[in-house]
Amino acid sequence: MDFSSFLTSLGTYFVIFIVLMVLFAWLSTRQGNAVVYYPNRIVKGMEPWEGGSRTRNPFAWIKEALSSSEQDVINMSGIDTAVYFVFLSTVLGILVLSGIVLLPVLLPIAATDDGVKKNEHTSNNTSNGTFSDLDKLSMANIEVKSPRLWAFLVATYWVSVVTYFLTFKAYKHVSALRATALMSNEVKPEQFAVLVRDLPNATSGQTRKQQVDTYFKSIYPETFYRSMVVTNNKEVDKIWGELEGFKKKLARAEAIYALSQGNGQGTRPTNRTGFLGLCGKKVDSIESYNEKIKELTQKLEAEQKVTLREKQQGSALVFFTSRVTAALAAQSLHAQMVDNWTVTEAPEPRQLIWSNLTIKFYNRIIRQYVVYIVVFLTIVFYMIPIAFISAVTTLKNLRKLLPFLKPIVDIAALKTVLEAYLPQLALIIFLALLPKFLLFLSKTEGIPSGSHVIRAASGKYFYFIVFNVFIGVTIGGTLFASIKTIEEKPNSVFDMLAKSLPGNATFFLTFVALKFFVGYGLELSRVVPLIIYHLKRKYLCKNEAELREAWFPGDINYATRVPSDMLIVTIVLCYSVIAPVIIPFGVLYFALGWLVLRNQALKVYVPAYESYGRMWPHMQIRIISALFLYQVTMLGYFGVMRFYYTPILVPLPILSLVFVFVCRKKFYGAFCHTVLEVASQELKETPHMEQIFKSFIPPSLISEKQEDALSQVSRSESSV
Repeated sequence: MDFSSFLTSLGTYFVIFIVLMVLFAWLSTRQGNAVVYYPNRIVKGMEPWEGGSRTRNPFAWIKEALSSSEQDVINMSGIDTAVYFVFLSTVLGILVLSGIVLLPVLLPIAATDDGVKKNEHTSNNTSNGTFSDLDKLSMANIEVKSPRLWAFLVATYWVSVVTYFLTFKAYKHVSALRATALMSNEVKPEQFAVLVRDLPNATSGQTRKQQVDTYFKSIYPETFYRSMVVTNNKEVDKIWGELEGFKKKLARAEAIYALSQGNGQGTRPTNRTGFLGLCGKKVDSIESYNEKIKELTQKLEAEQKVTLREKQQGSALVFFTSRVTAALAAQSLHAQMVDNWTVTEAPEPRQLIWSNLTIKFYNRIIRQYVVYIVVFLTIVFYMIPIAFISAVTTLKNLRKLLPFLKPIVDIAALKTVLEAYLPQLALIIFLALLPKFLLFLSKTEGIPSGSHVIRAASGKYFYFIVFNVFIGVTIGGTLFASIKTIEEKPNSVFDMLAKSLPGNATFFLTFVALKFFVGYGLELSRVVPLIIYHLKRKYLCKNEAELREAWFPGDINYATRVPSDMLIVTIVLCYSVIAPVIIPFGVLYFALGWLVLRNQALKVYVPAYESYGRMWPHMQIRIISALFLYQVTMLGYFGVMRFYYTPILVPLPILSLVFVFVCRKKFYGAFCHTVLEVASQELKETPHMEQIFKSFIPPSLISEKQEDALSQVSRSESSV
């Protein structure tokens, strides 16, 4: 891509963003679209528009986002979302403080040298304009061994110091947010429970419940309340799922019948009983579904009793009347052997992954290592196709590989568009295939909670995109473009890789611009969810439950959003000194992201869980990982530039490792466990222990006769 194509692509991205922003300003004021643009407010029983939609300024959302406080975000979307904005503002601060020094100092120093011309003269090549304008604003324009490199060396230290300072400050702030939330006067069920795994074999004549109750009563005689032994719910979940499915079908059939009555004489809906409703006997849907529901309800009640009595597993939830005791129990070693009586904090009831609770200690370790190996192989082998894509998705290579495309790609207007967008779009589409696979792998490890699975998948995705997108595109593009030169002079590979960094910055400039202009434009406008909702409402939805399912937005999806942000952090940090012109693009990405996502957090996304900021330590360590990669990159680049004082940079990577160690020792413990001084804060209301206990019962084990069934089962020493 030449410089004119680069400017064209930026202009196009900006126009797309403006169009999407105008679309949002218009569509979000339509009454029928409120459930798409204000679902979080609607779920909480609030009015979508403050002051009414007719008098609403089309750009009022900007003022509302900017004027909102951190407490507003917590009230609407919880601590996890507030912590995400701490991450965005921290990275934004790092880039702004870095840019204030780097841009006015390094750009003039680079622009007034003539390293590019000398390199062109030495290699007997003419540039033809490719990258030359941008190269003159980067370290590529600095002569080898030049004293000007001192400025870039000092700048490397400045970026590192700013990052250390702001991430440490943010860690303290998030720790305070977490402590404040956990000290809340509101009763949180998970604070009164612990998860106990790896139960040893029960003695003869003793049930699992008796075993657990006896054990914990002896250790915590005054505060032990009750236990709930985990059961194998596979069969009961299956029946419950079928029952819920028929209830939805019945509600839909009744809604269809009610609509037909409104048009005159009502017509009762019918369906066929055969495969997928395409064949078999035709029956009255309402009567058929009622019969199925009655049959499955009886079957479910019978299976619930069998499950509670006969399918007890080797793990349990234990409840205490004091949250201090629960916090102590979660931090204590309860048995001589590490694979017996493993006690940890209980996740929120909605987060529990019941099928993972019964996986044994050594099985979990084996699964973890197997998953690590699979992820490693995935990273390694995905680099091959991504490197191939980065090299092949250029017009020059496409014309060679697919000659029949020549008449198409030679069209001037189309050529400009393809050169600007093709590699970035191909890369983004290729990456979109991965997240669900990584979520599956994380769940396979045996992790007990949904938020922990998301954190684990986020980590895997981060390392994947850093190695495959950042390193893969940089190295892959160079290797494919210069394979002949490498064959002739194998020793030149390291020189080429180092010298290619400024050139590859243009690709990443366009990539970042695509992400913040088009990506955040689509995020704000919600055009795709809007179209899907209206199609479903018109052709599929027949009742309120189906309508709610059609517009319900879900959460902010940290599993993919955080790693994508981390990729931008890595790119901008690694090129911040080599090509400082990338810093404004990084600032725009995080500033625009903060603004757009602030609006979405306050009005759109509905949190699926609350982990009280447990994601932050993972965010912080990955910011430092990106910084570490940047420091090593700069160390190598200064070496290629043959700067005599390059060893001055050696302490930086070591300092980063020390910084991570200090932060982990100082802060991390309070994120792994509930601190006792926090748990000891008094509650305004006395916790209703039976209600806390019932909040953990799986939906498939709750029936219309819950009160009687649970009390009878409990008296007969069942798992509940």
